[in-house]
Amino acid sequence: MNAKPSLKFLKILGTWRDVADAARTTIRMPEGSKEPSPKWKKRILLAEHSPIRKLLVGWKWIDLPYWVSVHFVRHKYGIEHFVSTQRTDRTGEDRTSKPQDATVEHECFANAAEIMFISRRRLCSQASPETRSAWKLVVDAIAEKEPELAECCVPDCVYRGFCPEFKSCGFVDTPAYAEAVKRYRSVEG
Repeated sequence: MNAKPSLKFLKILGTWRDVADAARTTIRMPEGSKEPSPKWKKRILLAEHSPIRKLLVGWKWIDLPYWVSVHFVRHKYGIEHFVSTQRTDRTGEDRTSKPQDATVEHECFANAAEIMFISRRRLCSQASPETRSAWKLVVDAIAEKEPELAECCVPDCVYRGFCPEFKSCGFVDTPAYAEAVKRYRSVEG
């Protein structure tokens, strides 16, 4: 097939005001009228407090290879998937004759906590390059609308401070890794 996946859209489905008001509820404060600062946004994302689940993002991949779509469908908490069918009775094509790289449309919506979790797995160098590339499309689109969330979308080694994989790619031994960890942990932007 060799089609290149692309994003049809990316939508922000929740607001930071919703997140802030939920955070205020948890500490028995009244709803506020002030928009949260970038520093506050980054801090609550790094803390992974439950109100971040009110920030939702929706997107749709076009021409995503079926086998790559399967990697994303494995994520099941805080995310919903809608994948185009390959059923013979719906497409008129025998699904058993389709190759693994036959493309699908794959639409999702997920909360901020799950987006960060998916990033830990799918931005890792041990993930397939095709899967990493498809996820990077999402993170790059998020960066345009929600930069603080995108800053928290890092591979597991940056998140944990060490490589948890059985076979490390060696990134943790580079100056680029040290810089990535520093950037991730910074709440100053």
